[in-house]
Amino acid sequence: MERKQPESIRNKRRPVGIVNSITTNYIHLRNPWVTALWSAMFPGFGYIIMGSYIKGFLLIAWELLINTQAHINTAIMYTYLGQFDLAREILNVRWTLLYLSVWAFSIWGSYSLTIDLNKLAILGIREDSTMLPVTIGAMDINFLDKRQPWVSVGLSLLSPGLGHLYTHRIPTSFFLLSLTIGTVYMSHILEAIQYTAVGAFSQATAVLDPQWFLFIPSLYGFAVYDSYVNTVEYNKLFEQEQARFLRDNYQNPKFSSRLTETKSQEN
Repeated sequence: MERKQPESIRNKRRPVGIVNSITTNYIHLRNPWVTALWSAMFPGFGYIIMGSYIKGFLLIAWELLINTQAHINTAIMYTYLGQFDLAREILNVRWTLLYLSVWAFSIWGSYSLTIDLNKLAILGIREDSTMLPVTIGAMDINFLDKRQPWVSVGLSLLSPGLGHLYTHRIPTSFFLLSLTIGTVYMSHILEAIQYTAVGAFSQATAVLDPQWFLFIPSLYGFAVYDSYVNTVEYNKLFEQEQARFLRDNYQNPKFSSRLTETKSQEN
């Protein structure tokens, strides 16, 4: 048992993270413009980055429904090709106007939440907040450990969600894997790849559904980025927790360092 733990309320006031059987949720400093950018690319991604799963999943489900009904991705494709008449013709105005308000809220909400969580992260660091690094549940075992960020990237490139499964972020992993299966199936990209491999380019173009295909770049980009950042930050969290444990339990109270001497001089 840790000697200083019973005297401390650091882990109750402003915890920096939690380790449970399904995920490791962790508050750390983030760039609010990055989360806003991901929300602009795919509403909901900005919230998932911050570990706000319910809001993120709801916004992703909303994006899939409204975008497919309004044919926004198809209209974007025709716009890039310079076929503006086809873009205007295929775009469903009634669904498009419904899309804009929630899209703007997703950007603003993720930006604001990132700023607030950054403040909590700073306070948690200054208070030297603690957390339990290991949890054993009836369904799974989760623990803080050092992992390789590029392994997360490689697994995410194989299939979005595998990199998050590697870092034990199971809610995000399950959702991304399910989203990948649905998007790949609806876009017919595997058939298009097969036709392309045999040189039947006209058939590949005909079978590919651009409405669902244009979801795939954002999906892969987010999976690679988020799994990499999670792995890096989890490694930092592991080092911080281990350093705090060793300092509280094994460091001589009379030990002096430049850091402690500087703090004593300031006081």
